Amino acid sequence: MNKNLYIEVEAKQLNHHDEKICGDVFLKKRIKEDRRIIVVLSDGMGHGVKANVLATLTATMALNFTVEHRDPEKIAEIIMKTLPVCSQRRISYATFTVLDLEIDGKVSILEYDNPPVMVFRNNKVLNLSRQIIELQNSELQGKKLTISSFYPKLFDRIVLVSDGVAQSGMGSDKFPFGWESENIISYVESVLEMDDKISAVKLSEKIVNKAVANDRYILKDDTSCVSVYFRFPRKLLLVTGPPISASSDKELAEIVKNYDGKKIICGGTTTNIISRELNLKVVDSLEFTDNELPPISYMEGIDLVTEGILTLNKVWKILSNLGPDYRPGKGPADQIVKLILESDHIDIIVGTKINEAHQDPNVPVDLEIRRTITSRIADVLENKLLKHITIKYL
Repeated sequence: MNKNLYIEVEAKQLNHHDEKICGDVFLKKRIKEDRRIIVVLSDGMGHGVKANVLATLTATMALNFTVEHRDPEKIAEIIMKTLPVCSQRRISYATFTVLDLEIDGKVSILEYDNPPVMVFRNNKVLNLSRQIIELQNSELQGKKLTISSFYPKLFDRIVLVSDGVAQSGMGSDKFPFGWESENIISYVESVLEMDDKISAVKLSEKIVNKAVANDRYILKDDTSCVSVYFRFPRKLLLVTGPPISASSDKELAEIVKNYDGKKIICGGTTTNIISRELNLKVVDSLEFTDNELPPISYMEGIDLVTEGILTLNKVWKILSNLGPDYRPGKGPADQIVKLILESDHIDIIVGTKINEAHQDPNVPVDLEIRRTITSRIADVLENKLLKHITIKYL
């Protein structure tokens, strides 16, 4: 696989119509040192709190054991032995699907009782060679795992769904046995034919919304769809702070000038350096769109110019509390977050010159050192949003 490709992983989930908590659990984790992304979707028996507990336990174990390169059969065995047994039905039950995505390498898939994983290439379903493993442990005899793998190509997609999608519409005239894989595949193929660049999150939303329509807008089960999209990365450069030495000002300006992607400059001194070195005019705005922050400025060739430390601190707070219903406002920090969310590879350049304006002992420590704030932002972006981050200190 092309080493410059980006792996976009997103999900859409809705609860059973009369539940406040979802019985499906979706987890994802980037293992930076191994250059891997682990994705897990688990469906707990029933719905509500009990189902969520079963699915959370299952998904967490599946994720951690996959990170450790455990044998798939061993992973399943430990999970099934660990799950509590239902007092009424005398079974412990949660399904799971695990994707082990090697960045620049192979995709390994482990499935237990979830609807089959669907892979699409050139907008058509890809037939995978699947291996069925029957568990040999006496307590688990008859239970079967499905293992498969493939090497992804540009614009490939992977779609995972829970029973809420596959069984949606069950009992209706159109889908007496539920929506089922063949119909889901046909639907996804039609969506990709109409928009072959649709994002992972939009594809997941469309599939879940169709399942809701199949159930006549009253969901009979927790309903989840996970979508993976292999594509070229969208790049963003964020520059903040002047270099430690004035002799590096030209180097900083050249990086900004030649960067192939969107660009953000945070900080008045940094903006002045770029303006001077590249002979670009800065136009200040007097429109206060956030009463906590100074207004943005404008510079030709730069997508966003803002104040530095205060704005970045608010960016970190927004990212740390980011939820599925977040909609960016018009303020400078929100506009930075918007550009970040629209990007995949984010390159951060941090100038290390001390800014005397922030040496007042009454100023909070996280405002005093820009490196602390940018490191916090990078940590959230890597671990929560699975963004590819580089930080360069200048």
